[in-house]
Amino acid sequence: MPTAFVLVNSDPEVEEELISDLIKIDGVKEVHSVYGIYDFIVKVESESLEELKAIITWKVRRLRKIRASTTMIVAQSKTK
Repeated sequence: MPTAFVLVNSDPEVEEELISDLIKIDGVKEVHSVYGIYDFIVKVESESLEELKAIITWKVRRLRKIRASTTMIVAQSKTK
């Protein structure tokens, strides 16, 4: 299953609202508020790579509260 992690920088003071908006998007599996260079890490999964790219491009990155994002598509995973 194609997976990506999207690192998000947001407008100030929108944390709860942005988390709520992100988690409603089909394909978004997790949203984490973090400290550091980025404000959020968003885990996105889909049935195909094309669908994954569409979710990120047309749904996640289009939210007005997002200033910038960096997407990392997973090449390989291993879980314990």
